Amino acid sequence: MTPLLEIRDLRASIGDREILKGLNLAINAGEIHAIMGPNGSGKSTLANVLMGNPAYTVTGGDILFKGESILEMSPDERARKGLFLAFQYPVPIPGVTLVNFLRQAVNAVRGEEVPIREFREKLFSKMELLKVDQDFARRYVNDGFSGGEKKRAEMLQMAVLEPAMAILDETDSGLDIDALRTVAEAVNKLMNPNMGLLLITHYQRLLNYIRPQFVHVLVDGRIARSGGPELAEYLEARGYDEFLAELAKA
Repeated sequence: MTPLLEIRDLRASIGDREILKGLNLAINAGEIHAIMGPNGSGKSTLANVLMGNPAYTVTGGDILFKGESILEMSPDERARKGLFLAFQYPVPIPGVTLVNFLRQAVNAVRGEEVPIREFREKLFSKMELLKVDQDFARRYVNDGFSGGEKKRAEMLQMAVLEPAMAILDETDSGLDIDALRTVAEAVNKLMNPNMGLLLITHYQRLLNYIRPQFVHVLVDGRIARSGGPELAEYLEARGYDEFLAELAKA
């Protein structure tokens, strides 16, 4: 079976600094993978490189999505293929309502104008699924939003766009326990057998609510170890010291 997303010996830099140093990973449809690692290990770099952020330069390897290399594709082309990234720090867009933002996003991904009635029916259906009040969609995108509201807005985006592969970059960052549960509940509702999910996180607490089948430890731009959910519990108890010590000896 061809993986939904396959990363082959990926190397990437920003400026003169190499951050990803030969990363390999394969994700199939229906699978949830978590990447954990200490600060500076390359977690957010990986998310940015997967979506084609031009600030990063791929210096080696390949990224295959649905069996096709996407290295030469722009971020919007990757989104149209079915990739989605939830940012660690979503930016505000004053003056643009969430409903208009979402409609333009759907139009861009589909490559055609979606009838207003069809879009509204879909939007309200997803808002009902995620238990989001309809007034929420009339607010300006992330403008004056709390941390939890920003992440809820991104979950609504994911629900409406229905990506084949979702990448959540430290979605738990800055959330209190109630907001974390709300976001996790949304992710669990949206996960389905046709979608792959990559959770990038620093802490194990998110994985108490979204249970991955696979956990990977990222250290110095490489996968240092892979395992099941028990690996996240091990990291919570022991931290990353042994991995950093192994790196220092190398």
